[in-house]
Amino acid sequence: MSKHRPSSRQFPSPRQTSLFILGLLTVLLAACGADSRQAVSAGYGANPDLPAPVSTLVPTVNIATAKGWPEGRTPRAAPSLKVSAFASGLDHPRWLLVLPNGDVLVAETNAPKRPDDSTGIRGWVMEKVMGKAGAGTPSADRISLLRDTDGDGVAETKSALLTGLHSPFGMALVGDKLFVADTDAVLSFPYKAGDTTIDRATGKVVTPLPAGSINHHWTKNLIANAEGTKLYVTVGSNSNVAENGIDAEKERAAILEVDIASGVYRVFASGLRNPNGLAWQPESGALWTAVNERDEIGNDLVPDYMTSVVDGGFYGWPYSYYGNHVDERVKPQKPELVAKARAPDYALGAHTASLGLAASTGKSGVGSAFGSGMFIGQHGSWNRKPRSGYRVLFVPFTNGKPSGTPTDVLDGFIDSDDKALGRPVGVALDTHGALLVADDVGNTIWRVTSAP
Repeated sequence: MSKHRPSSRQFPSPRQTSLFILGLLTVLLAACGADSRQAVSAGYGANPDLPAPVSTLVPTVNIATAKGWPEGRTPRAAPSLKVSAFASGLDHPRWLLVLPNGDVLVAETNAPKRPDDSTGIRGWVMEKVMGKAGAGTPSADRISLLRDTDGDGVAETKSALLTGLHSPFGMALVGDKLFVADTDAVLSFPYKAGDTTIDRATGKVVTPLPAGSINHHWTKNLIANAEGTKLYVTVGSNSNVAENGIDAEKERAAILEVDIASGVYRVFASGLRNPNGLAWQPESGALWTAVNERDEIGNDLVPDYMTSVVDGGFYGWPYSYYGNHVDERVKPQKPELVAKARAPDYALGAHTASLGLAASTGKSGVGSAFGSGMFIGQHGSWNRKPRSGYRVLFVPFTNGKPSGTPTDVLDGFIDSDDKALGRPVGVALDTHGALLVADDVGNTIWRVTSAP
């Protein structure tokens, strides 16, 4: 009787199997997405072209795999500008705050654990897709302080100002208090000019924020009013279009107004799917925000946007987009809300992931061409063909309103091999008027100034 010899075949490990499945799903998903039928530029401006929604079995997936910057490479600056690294070797830098003494704070952060946002095959695929795009690293949960001691445009020192946070994002300084927006609370810490470390134990909770085990859009940003009495805090939706139920969206897809003294807050504006950037427009004094709109109804819908925000304003989500364009996927509808939905002021292109927002102060650091307007950091699409975003834009303003077409400030974040060298996020102007850009894939803060 013959004997069976042991097989020499090596079976794939669980990790290899997962990678194979991810690769196969990515290919299948990408194959289902057709190219855009219009130019990206059609989705910009005060009156963007809004085509009919496109229904597909699965969403378009077009990932720019995160790669990082080779030695000596930088983004490409506009002809009148130059760019250099202010700080490098960071850990997923996302958001910036420039202090009055010139120190720069950077939130090194990423998503918290969200067990109920990655359930099922769709959630699992999205988790892997985001990891491939550079968003899968553990959160450093840290705010670092960068100091340019000799004024040469390069930070000579870096110190861990605050550690042990919980996916921190937005920051604001009001008097001798530093406010930090963790993913689940607004915190305050004592601060005096020149501090390089703050004891986490000195922090106090100003107010809890909507979070929980879904916490789909986890980033929370904040800005203070001129009087230093209120904070305005962004809270993104818990879903794409309320597929987790409207009860999961309580006080989300909104900007909250927090009374600093008491911690009491109210909904200031709602129907904003995922607001991130916040800025006060210098001429009008109005609050502006940059918003990520909904997905999965085509390459060209819905444009992300920036808009002025009015007290009590409703901006459509989830029932409608760009004013009263009804999203038929949302059931039941609310016609009474759709009727009063405000159209945004300025579209920033579909799926561009417009996150950062900074108002020009008219300082000379980037030249007179950028004297009045908004800088926008576009993190870039993962679900559009061809890709959109992956750049920093400037939109000129006149009399407090957008008044022209956008200008590229930085691009070149996608390499010739179709991989992402970097992805811009937060933008801020330093005390010299230069533009700082947080790049979370390149782990760098870029500094943009006028070219000689």
